Amino acid sequence: MKKLLLASAAAALMAGTASAEEIKLGLLIGFTGPIESLTPDMAAAAELAAKEISDSGKLLDGSTITIIRADSTCTDAAAATAAAERLVTGDAVKGIIGGDCSGVTGAVLQGVARPNGIVMISPSATSPALTTAEDDGLFFRTAPSDAREGEVMADILIEKGVKSIALTYTNNDYGKGLSDAIATSFTALGGTVTINAAHEDGKADYSAEVAALAAAGGDILVVAGYLDQGGKGIIQASLDSGAFSTFGLPGGMIGDSLNAAIGDGLNGSYGQIAGSDSAGAATFQTMATTAGFNGTGAYAPESYDAAALFALAMQAAKSSNSADYAGKILEVANAPGEKIYPGELAKGLELLAAGTDIDFEGATAVELIGPGESAGRYRQIEVKDGVTETVGFR
Repeated sequence: MKKLLLASAAAALMAGTASAEEIKLGLLIGFTGPIESLTPDMAAAAELAAKEISDSGKLLDGSTITIIRADSTCTDAAAATAAAERLVTGDAVKGIIGGDCSGVTGAVLQGVARPNGIVMISPSATSPALTTAEDDGLFFRTAPSDAREGEVMADILIEKGVKSIALTYTNNDYGKGLSDAIATSFTALGGTVTINAAHEDGKADYSAEVAALAAAGGDILVVAGYLDQGGKGIIQASLDSGAFSTFGLPGGMIGDSLNAAIGDGLNGSYGQIAGSDSAGAATFQTMATTAGFNGTGAYAPESYDAAALFALAMQAAKSSNSADYAGKILEVANAPGEKIYPGELAKGLELLAAGTDIDFEGATAVELIGPGESAGRYRQIEVKDGVTETVGFR
């Protein structure tokens, strides 16, 4: 009898061990392309969450999370779709952190995620068009929609005493959606948009575009572009010609690489980017510093939260399959439940295993609304003496 009990215990132990798995998550962001300077911090943040989860030993009977990097290029939909296909069919990922830029994210959602039933959580795709995209309940994002950013930027401009703006945007889904949101909100507050013109990325000379913007005039030039591509070129050409000296900077234009490229000419410019002043944000910044990356980097906190949400939803569903855990993402992200902050993922996993509700606050005070997108807060910035400083939150 004793031998039988021992054998049964051993079998149970082996069964528990066998149920643990290496869960692979794809990280599909633009390691090359117009926001490549932002992606090292984004990747480091997602991998920090994966390590925290794996080291805890609390996920699904000791399962671990492995991040598989793939390059979205930010702008090439065909390349991003091919990369996503490799993640799904070759690497057998259980979900995709990403995409990053809105156009490629929409392409991957329709071309890869929906046909294969794979959940995507984007840390940075912000186009309002993604709010109403057909997604079969598979798409979520931890950065707020540009519809909200347009309102925030308009408020800042009016508070600064700006009466009129010239507006230029990168010619894709992200740029068009954001520029329309800014123009609509600014006009509604009594401001005037003198011109709302697209620019193409990858050009060596933006003098023609800047000439048209200058001819239209405006108190300030708002650049809804990319800091490592056309947006940078527009600003430099504006300074070189004397067309504009102050710039409105939405999220895609905020990062240390732009300050380094433009220099003192960027001083006095201002804008906003998704960001939180929550207790979780401060904790995450400390963790990031210890790990050797910038926790205030654009979309780094959102990347940590995206990776964490996958694991917490899987734990709640007791499964790493998208069909099982997709419906748990809103549940673990929102009240009611015990609040979980960065560095507390093991605690969250333990509570979920015990059947206790959690409310994942994460690094960005996560709250997912509507079709799974972030309610969001914004960090207001100004460039002073070549440094991007946070001057408030909205």
